[in-house]
Amino acid sequence: MATSISLPAIPPRPRRPFAASHRADRNLFLTYVMLIWLAVLAGFIPDMVRHIRTATVAYPIAVHVHAAASVAWLSLLTSQTLLVRNHRLVTHRKMGIIGVILAIVVLVVSFWAALAVEAQAWGTPKSRPPFLAIELSNMIEFGGLAAAAFIARRQPSAHKRLILLATLSLTPAAFNRLIGRSVLHPLLGNGVWQTYVQIFAATDLLVLGIGLYDWVTRRRLHPAWIFGALLILAGQISASWLYYDAGWKAFATAIVQTLR
Repeated sequence: MATSISLPAIPPRPRRPFAASHRADRNLFLTYVMLIWLAVLAGFIPDMVRHIRTATVAYPIAVHVHAAASVAWLSLLTSQTLLVRNHRLVTHRKMGIIGVILAIVVLVVSFWAALAVEAQAWGTPKSRPPFLAIELSNMIEFGGLAAAAFIARRQPSAHKRLILLATLSLTPAAFNRLIGRSVLHPLLGNGVWQTYVQIFAATDLLVLGIGLYDWVTRRRLHPAWIFGALLILAGQISASWLYYDAGWKAFATAIVQTLR
């Protein structure tokens, strides 16, 4: 008679938690902050110089307030990164409330500036109300990621990735000025995917770089990065599609008309 032999079940090997820190982290986050500054300065300063030399209409006051708020946010991110790098965590945490307030200010003035620019451009060749979809997507991504970073403030590995992703969600405007309008658009032309590449592809390369870094250093993707990257990608694709949607064009046009 056959005898069955049951072998003891081998329990699955427990998965190691995501390492909260790595010796290369301090250089990664500082490098990203420097890259963001470089992109913003390279994208906006030439545009500002051209505007001063050739434009006959001044920027709305909302644009100047938006620029000041954005620079303040990047300056705070820089100082917070340096505080962590120099192990001044108590000061870093105390300054967190400034980040919360400043994030709200950035959201409010970004919305104000987007509407003010479109209202001023109404009736001119620069008028393009559907572009509000692009700007609103950036605001939604930034607000969602900044809020998630605040919620995860006691989880450093998640917090710093979410803050960095939130800041990256604001960079498409700089990259569009730097290479999108002058290089990519003449090559690619119009269309949903062409617009996505023109405006968002450079930002997404930086987002992807964080994931690749985590994979190389931990052999894992951080859940916060997965959440943030998917939120950014969903917002970008939706905005690129809405930009060409007739219904959105009518809705955005109606919004701008009410501001005139």
